[in-house]
Amino acid sequence: MNGRHSLELALPGATIGAVAGAMAGGLTLLAGQPAGMAALSALALAAPLALFGGLYGVLLGHGVFRPGTFGPVGLYWMAAFPLSRLVQETLFGVGTADGVLTFLAYQAMVSLGFAIGFVWMHERLMPHWLMRRAPDNPVAKELLGHYLRFARMTQARKGARR
Repeated sequence: MNGRHSLELALPGATIGAVAGAMAGGLTLLAGQPAGMAALSALALAAPLALFGGLYGVLLGHGVFRPGTFGPVGLYWMAAFPLSRLVQETLFGVGTADGVLTFLAYQAMVSLGFAIGFVWMHERLMPHWLMRRAPDNPVAKELLGHYLRFARMTQARKGARR
């Protein structure tokens, strides 16, 4: 797999991570922080979330994760989300005043909610992206095949329940 193919697989997850980090900056604004502080805080969270979101797409393309599974992805985000928040708080926050371990433990608990949202968005965006990239990217074509098999299996299970 060449680098372009990996970057193409990383784009949906990186986009989701960047948007999530930017939304956190909006929440900082709503909390009454100055616009500059909110922008820097958003950037400090958007960058690592985009990095980890993109890495998720690459790992998905390499078969480390499978479409339709949550357990391994939840564990992935239990590590990645607290690290992203630690970067943000180290640069622009005071959330670690009670200690780094306490902060990381709380962020690990919160991360499962983030993971659910991330997977939900990714499962809706990635197949559409793969359909666009499959003609030029053999890895995207193979991953699209995994998504299609998963969709057929899910449809068959729903049909068997009726």
